[in-house]
Amino acid sequence: MKSPFARRLAGAAFAACAMLALAAPGLALAQAQVPVGTGTAPDELAPPVKHQAPFFARRITGYLPARDGTQLRFSALLPKGKGPFPVIVNYSGYDPGSIGGAAYMDDNTAMSVNLDRALVQAGYAVVGVSARGTACSEGQFEFLSMRYGQDGRDAIEWIAIQPWANGAVGMANWSWAGMSQIATAAEQPPHLKAIAPGMVLGDARLDSWFIGGIPAPGFVDGWWGYLHSRWDAARHSAQAEGDQRCLAQIAQNLQTAEKNRVPSILIRHPVRDDYIEIRNMAARTHQIQVPVFSMEAFQDEAVIAREGYYQETLDPARLWFLQTNGAHDVYVSTRFRRQLIAFFDRFVKGRVNGFEATPHVQVWTEATLAGPAQGIFENLTPGVTLKSDVFPLQVTPRAFALDAGGKLVPDAPAGTGQDDYDYPLRGPAVQHEFTRDSWEALKPGWEKATLAYTTPALAEDFIGYGSGAADLWMAASGADADVQVTLTEVRPDGQEVYVQRGWLRLSDRAQDPARSTPLRPWPLDRPDSMAAMVPGEPALARIEIQKFAHVFRTGSRIRLWIDTPSQFGGNLFAPQSVPTRLTVLHDAAHPSRLMLGQAPASAVVGAIPASAPACGTVLHQPCRADPLAGNAITLGLPQPQGEK
Repeated sequence: MKSPFARRLAGAAFAACAMLALAAPGLALAQAQVPVGTGTAPDELAPPVKHQAPFFARRITGYLPARDGTQLRFSALLPKGKGPFPVIVNYSGYDPGSIGGAAYMDDNTAMSVNLDRALVQAGYAVVGVSARGTACSEGQFEFLSMRYGQDGRDAIEWIAIQPWANGAVGMANWSWAGMSQIATAAEQPPHLKAIAPGMVLGDARLDSWFIGGIPAPGFVDGWWGYLHSRWDAARHSAQAEGDQRCLAQIAQNLQTAEKNRVPSILIRHPVRDDYIEIRNMAARTHQIQVPVFSMEAFQDEAVIAREGYYQETLDPARLWFLQTNGAHDVYVSTRFRRQLIAFFDRFVKGRVNGFEATPHVQVWTEATLAGPAQGIFENLTPGVTLKSDVFPLQVTPRAFALDAGGKLVPDAPAGTGQDDYDYPLRGPAVQHEFTRDSWEALKPGWEKATLAYTTPALAEDFIGYGSGAADLWMAASGADADVQVTLTEVRPDGQEVYVQRGWLRLSDRAQDPARSTPLRPWPLDRPDSMAAMVPGEPALARIEIQKFAHVFRTGSRIRLWIDTPSQFGGNLFAPQSVPTRLTVLHDAAHPSRLMLGQAPASAVVGAIPASAPACGTVLHQPCRADPLAGNAITLGLPQPQGEK
């Protein structure tokens, strides 16, 4: 590993709920596992994994009962002092029931040892609980079933009455351990005081398994090998401890979990039926009554930034929301951690510390990895911060009309003409290389399989925020196709910066009128609402551009690419493969447009730096040379022989 991104991603990034699209079977990778060095040289290599010195005064392991008698493995790390202590719970199907064991002390764990250390040093007992049917816990594995939240409630209530616990319990961590929090809190356990979920699947289908209705099987295929690697870590700890019960249970779970292996579930349930709808946890999060500190990463390569929009179902007065550019594992950021512990001190310990004055919305943009850190992503540092004292941060919808000649015209009602492109040559992958932020090279013939629309140079800064929409009037020569749109910034220096993407299967284009807004398409996504395209007949395809925040500076141009779904991080799509000619119409009768939210300048904390960050420094927003530089390429049309 030679690049800066190698050291910050090694052993992390695609981990946790990150479903490793290109991982080899059984590849063992762990979140926040490999520490980075404390130096700042760009070519610094990651040091080897180091053994952690004990930071807890006492470790207690055992099994706690769910309501049906199933025994769930737990491990409690207690701080110094007499106790009893407030408790922070880490609950998932990875290896939390083995925290503090031999593998964990070698940094081989799904979550962050450094975060646990900080919590213990702050006076909290940290308790890990393994979900039923995973690692050392009894029961049948079933990902995100209703029982998952019920078991979480049972665990919280059992932990709260232990002699070393004072009855006040919070929950922390991200990915699967974030999903556990919203599932558990929706069950309203009386002793749960606060949760801090990060990077979750609020609606597993649209957030991961079928984004925009398009199958993304690479997501779950790689994850199954990662899950087994986490149970291998639990087995390593059990072997060191001579825990035969745990070893026997892991061996059994490796067999019985295959019944509900997630790839098999998606084969059995390719549309939103009752089984899949149970995995829509955002449909139940309105039942959450405790304070919530939510974190998400816009360019999350694992679970994307959609999260079922569960935050909008919560009491906004009891929600604090931090969003940032970057990767799945930036929850470990020490800048975030300081706020996290203050949040728990206020609502779990009950300490009056002024946390309520924290803005309800914080948005980090242009975040880089700057300065020393002990673990991956801990030194995440924003370049521009937005804030709002109320949720949500209000934006002004701005329309950009698609027009002839690849133009994207601000504030215009409609353009003229239409453009065609060949399907299904995949667009370029982004974040497809595990060791660095990346754009894939363009494929031969891409000029005929891609459309692009670009604004004139901006006369003033444009602060884009929130979800967006590509409202495209499309016609197809066949019955169905999948569409990918990519939002970028083209800088005056000729570099093109990745901002965000969106996806839609055209047969899943019917919209939910109760949930859709000008800035957020929301597919009905039910079998009875899906319909094939009528060849040659235009239909409106509203494509959700995932949430983002980005400063498009004066002199830059905003661009929208349209092509065939490829890969973003762990999300490797399986688009329809029938060759089709697709048409994007943009005339008065078919006003195709890009809709973006513009945040007010008053939301910016301080001043926006005049110069954009250097390419390659902003986490998960890679640059490339502008492929359209010089305007020598006419997209969607056959190219003259020899023209590039």
